[in-house]
Amino acid sequence: MLVDSHCHLDFPDFDGERTELIERARDAGVELMVTICTHIRKFDQVRAIAEQHPEVYCSVGTHPHNAGTERGIPAEEIIRLADHPKVVAIGEAGLDYFYDKAPREAQAEGLRIHIEAARQTGLPLVIHSRDADEDMASILREEMGKGAFPALLHCFSSGRELALTGIELGLYVSFSGILTFKRSEELREIARELPADRLLVETDAPYLAPQARRGKRNEPAYTAMTAAVLAETRGVSEKEIARQTTENFFRLFTKVPRPKTVSGAITQ
Repeated sequence: MLVDSHCHLDFPDFDGERTELIERARDAGVELMVTICTHIRKFDQVRAIAEQHPEVYCSVGTHPHNAGTERGIPAEEIIRLADHPKVVAIGEAGLDYFYDKAPREAQAEGLRIHIEAARQTGLPLVIHSRDADEDMASILREEMGKGAFPALLHCFSSGRELALTGIELGLYVSFSGILTFKRSEELREIARELPADRLLVETDAPYLAPQARRGKRNEPAYTAMTAAVLAETRGVSEKEIARQTTENFFRLFTKVPRPKTVSGAITQ
């Protein structure tokens, strides 16, 4: 069994074929998906998809690109929305200095609000970080000092120091199709180094399809391709990567009901 810990099933790229897409994922061994919220004001659309499909859970939060237009939404509102049984994470929130679509101060403010929501709910914060390693590490260290919160660095493509800082602070690290790209050897070196009990896999679909589907629309079924490269990178079997990343998922996403058995190794 595999889990796509981060996709965007509410995006229009998937209109009209979500049921078929979920069936293809299941056929590829991807039995659970978390569809990630990027606009709190559009959360109802995300939640509705999770409600319609037993295999799908969701998050609630504001992407850093939207931090300016959704500025001022308090942690209390995020916490209220997160009470829904299908909401299993906070975010995605973070810092994106590559596109800089929102003022950096709004991004940092939003990140800290989401951290507070994660701290109070105990739900994992899904962190987006791009070209902001130093500021991200600084905020994470400062906020962790105020009180622990669960979190993961999603779609990891940052530097080694941020990865190690995350591990030091108790975070998890999730790899996407970027790991499979021909020029991603430096990222694969980081993936080799990190502890096995902190690794997750994802698609970030519809973006970042693995190398074999590069340039095409991504979808949850392709989680298996990234998992295969992660297994090869770490010198273990695909079965072991599936077992470990799925176990890690349930350890972090504690609100997701854990099946009695997963890959014959996980028990309730």
